[in-house]
Amino acid sequence: MARATELSRIRNIGICAHIDAGKTTTTERILFYTGRIHKLGNVDDGNTQMDWMDQERERGITITAAATTTFWLDHQINIVDTPGHVDFTVEVERSLRVLDGAVVVFDASAGVEPQSETVWRQADKYSVPRIAYANKMDRVGADFDMTIASMIDKLAAKTCPIQVAWGAEDKFLGVVDLIRMKALLWHDDTKGKDYEVLDIPPELAEKSAKAREKMLEACVEFDDAVMHKFLEGHPISEDEIHACLRRGTVSGKIVPCLCGSSFRNRGVQPLLDAVVRYLPSPAELKPVRGTSPKDNSEMFRKPDNAEPFCGLAFKIAVDPFVGKLTFVRAYSGVLASGSYVYNATRGIRERVGRLLVMHANKRDEVDQAETGDIVGVVGFKDTKTGDTLCPETDPILLEVPVFPEPVISLAIEPKTREDQERMGMALGRLCDEDPTLKVKVDSETSQTIIAGMGELHLDIIVDRLKREFNVQTNTGRPQVAYKETIRQIAETRVKYIKQTGGRGQYGDVSIRLEPLESGKGYEFVTEIVGGSVPREFWPAVDKGIKEAKEGGVIAGYPVVDFRAVLYDGSFHEVDSSEMAFKIAASMAFKEAVMKARPVLTEPVMDLEVVVPEDFVGDVIGDLNSRRGQVQGMTFRGNARVVRALVPLGEMFGYVTSLRSMTQGRGNSSMEFKLYEDVPKAVAEPIMAKFRGNRGEGR
Repeated sequence: MARATELSRIRNIGICAHIDAGKTTTTERILFYTGRIHKLGNVDDGNTQMDWMDQERERGITITAAATTTFWLDHQINIVDTPGHVDFTVEVERSLRVLDGAVVVFDASAGVEPQSETVWRQADKYSVPRIAYANKMDRVGADFDMTIASMIDKLAAKTCPIQVAWGAEDKFLGVVDLIRMKALLWHDDTKGKDYEVLDIPPELAEKSAKAREKMLEACVEFDDAVMHKFLEGHPISEDEIHACLRRGTVSGKIVPCLCGSSFRNRGVQPLLDAVVRYLPSPAELKPVRGTSPKDNSEMFRKPDNAEPFCGLAFKIAVDPFVGKLTFVRAYSGVLASGSYVYNATRGIRERVGRLLVMHANKRDEVDQAETGDIVGVVGFKDTKTGDTLCPETDPILLEVPVFPEPVISLAIEPKTREDQERMGMALGRLCDEDPTLKVKVDSETSQTIIAGMGELHLDIIVDRLKREFNVQTNTGRPQVAYKETIRQIAETRVKYIKQTGGRGQYGDVSIRLEPLESGKGYEFVTEIVGGSVPREFWPAVDKGIKEAKEGGVIAGYPVVDFRAVLYDGSFHEVDSSEMAFKIAASMAFKEAVMKARPVLTEPVMDLEVVVPEDFVGDVIGDLNSRRGQVQGMTFRGNARVVRALVPLGEMFGYVTSLRSMTQGRGNSSMEFKLYEDVPKAVAEPIMAKFRGNRGEGR
């Protein structure tokens, strides 16, 4: 079955924003006005199409990215509604990795909020063209101009407003379209389906004329002929303006900005028009770049059905009806239902059982996926998030998305023997779905530890175990994911010699540890000259250090951000083995760490607290008591915004504490910022406990 829509008329877009900016409501209105749904759902009523999980409807937040397909002006729009809560930022990251454009939604009364910055940086990372939409223009304190100013200030965004707001707060009526120079007025009695195109109100005439001039100055530079007309003072047609805006948006050099109130059903249709007019189709993208699994040479795939198939598995979901569902973005070629495809990342063949086009948790079956499509595949057994799919005869490896490390963990145990059996399987499935969820068994206590991005993240995981997999559990208190690192260079030499009756063991390594900057992880290099340690034993040394670094030397936490250099050693013709060198490397690593000034580090969060003026003193005092460092304060409407860096270990239960401190009027959001050294007074009890567990220092 050939696709009905040609490639140039397809848009793969994400709707992204800070939590509670109105992403899901905006998506819901888009589906309503495009005829995909016939009844408006609301987040507050828990009846939206895109937030289909029970936990999403109860909490009024998006947890998992939901995909849907709809049509507008003869264009097919594949939409991914992404979460706004920082604990689920990986859903945004992997969605932006495969999308061609994004609509970034802002709360017009708050401007740029912390998670808006994170989303914007993620879009920058993958060079995703954007449209900005200032939502909630009906809110108290809503100000389109302020939102634009905060985008310029905080995001260094090259904004290009193509509308002027007609009123604000409870007097928000519609918008002035600066391209047509007409006012758009929405009607409440048709749920915003109809709007009138009127002359610009006199009170907005001057402002609109100035705004249009600025818009033209920003966009004509993308077409020399149009710029010449503009400089000569000749009129510029609507089509020419659209073409200039499209060119600037697709190149990532400007961001068209619109405004509206999705909840009040105003401003969504012009947003849809902007999506099809300015965001790119898959056909306009550069060829996707990858490497050859055979020789690591650079390869490209053009967005064309005639090319060999190339797709990226960007999300795994457990569907109650079809089982494991793998979301795949097709960058080139065609993938047919019932065929086989090669997973180049894992070197395995997978069978394509069925291909589904998704609408949240509903699905329509299709015969094939073509270039530019986003589909769900049923039948893959071993494919994971980030894997590349291609023909075995013409393999290519795409860049794998990098996911953040967990910052918080808790112990979890099943209540009964039956739960024990189900829990392992359930956690395995949830880890397949969520690359930021890590599961391990503590070697000392034999407890199962789950680690994730925040308290809410782990809370949802435990809730899903109970609801979806019928696993009853007991959980411990959340624990901070501390790390260990080193602060100076250190060298050591260890010989591991073991003589038994038969063949002995001999491994001799000299290693040097060097500190790396935060976030660099682990590197292994060799400086062996003259074969003092044969090449075949180098991987064993690397493996020995890798295993040893997982259980640190001062508090038992993983050691990170260092380079291990194997620079000398010796071997025995008969007794040397991979095992001997692995053991020697492990022992040498532990010795060297103790010489390299090891320190304990903790995750520090970037916290934003929005509170009425009366409570600022109490909030700052409380943050100081939590080892917080206030970075600055600004005004947002009548409220004060306090930005601070605070250790995660001091933030458990903060939301409840803030509510009681501010009579329920304060709110906060935080995201991981960096790892910093733990103060000595805080670190000492943690290290003493570790020594006590190992039976030291008694």
